[in-house]
Amino acid sequence: MALMITDDCINCDVCEPECPNDAISMGPEIYEINPDKCTECVGHYDKPQCQIVCPIACIPKNPGFIENNDQLMQKYYKLTSKSV
Repeated sequence: MALMITDDCINCDVCEPECPNDAISMGPEIYEINPDKCTECVGHYDKPQCQIVCPIACIPKNPGFIENNDQLMQKYYKLTSKSV
């Protein structure tokens, strides 16, 4: 499941540089996560780095993009051009 940033975001700028997939970018008003690039840090880290650094905990799982660990790992391989 990809992550998402809620309207509670305060635009503190700490999440964007932590994303190893460059999935986080500034939207019209708050930061946004591109679900096609978000692997919840699977393949890179044990836990989503954006969630760890977020001071207000506004980065939950996105219910619109349900993926299991295997699917997230496949996305990681595709994004990094690494083979299985």
